[in-house]
Amino acid sequence: MPTLYIAITNHGFGHATRTASVLAELQKRSPDIKLIIATTAPRWLLEEYIEGDFVYHQRVFDVGVIQVDSLQVDREATFAAWQQIREHQADLIAAEVKFLQKQQVDLIFGDIPPMVAEIAKAANIPCWMAGNFGWDFIYRDWGGKYIELADWISETYSRCDRLFRLPFAEAMSSFPNIQDVGLTGAKPKHSPEYLREKFNLDSDRPTALLTFGGLSLQSIPYQNLANFSDWQFVTFDRDAPDLPNLTKANCDRLRPVDLMVICDRIITKPGYGTLAEALRVGTPVVCLTRAGFLEAETLIDGVKNYAEHLIISPQDFYEGDWSFLNDAFQHPDLANGKQLDMHGEATINQAILDYFS
Repeated sequence: MPTLYIAITNHGFGHATRTASVLAELQKRSPDIKLIIATTAPRWLLEEYIEGDFVYHQRVFDVGVIQVDSLQVDREATFAAWQQIREHQADLIAAEVKFLQKQQVDLIFGDIPPMVAEIAKAANIPCWMAGNFGWDFIYRDWGGKYIELADWISETYSRCDRLFRLPFAEAMSSFPNIQDVGLTGAKPKHSPEYLREKFNLDSDRPTALLTFGGLSLQSIPYQNLANFSDWQFVTFDRDAPDLPNLTKANCDRLRPVDLMVICDRIITKPGYGTLAEALRVGTPVVCLTRAGFLEAETLIDGVKNYAEHLIISPQDFYEGDWSFLNDAFQHPDLANGKQLDMHGEATINQAILDYFS
């Protein structure tokens, strides 16, 4: 049985869901591949994407960015967490090498914890990764004591054998072997008719999906919904108030991509997975800016190039009256006429299948 070991960065839900969407398609194409997923993302989240069996291997190899919510970062807590991991790095690598050998792993795939490249080299197993940014890119922008950490991560990434670089990416120049691929993401599970009937939504009223990733946001100003009584809003926020024009969709393992097919727009933060799926479905995007996280700039550039969009500030969202809902969308620049590949998972999975064959 070919065995694929997948390590997912310890940061929010976005890395887990975009990787899980690739693995779901891989499993459909080749059910005999054994999947071992090393992550701290909850198993239920992975199961929303991957229908078949997999081994859930709870491990922490990196930090990502520790956040207060989906927009606010805690740099000091992030640095302290990295210090803890690096102090135990030798033990982590040794333990994981033993695990890989016991499981007879053939190929390692990461999104995108740097230490996994070190583990792969120690175990003498090829290491491939996928992503649109590396953590060295984020930390180097923070400067100061983060420069040494960024240098270490860059050196570690240089040991990766192959990178599938997703759209809306930074240069990722630490990686020696780069292959550009298209957008990855899940496909909607249900028809618009089924969803509208399930949630009693009208097809002739404007509908907006509010989705901000696994960490959500603090203090979403739901009171503004009263200004748009002719609109329908959908949220996954279990703590949202009961309002006549607000539907809570946190049931039946629904995901944001499933609801996009009935929405005229999504209101979201800069996150690769949500934006990629909106582009693949064709849903216009209202995107908040995000200070202090450099990846947001590349993602917003991608939205401007390829999506019907509005870019708003956190102040517009938190403190404004949401008059942006009445604004006309900006048309995509289409990146100088280039069309965007929408099937990155097919390219990645074909490479994996070719390797195993």
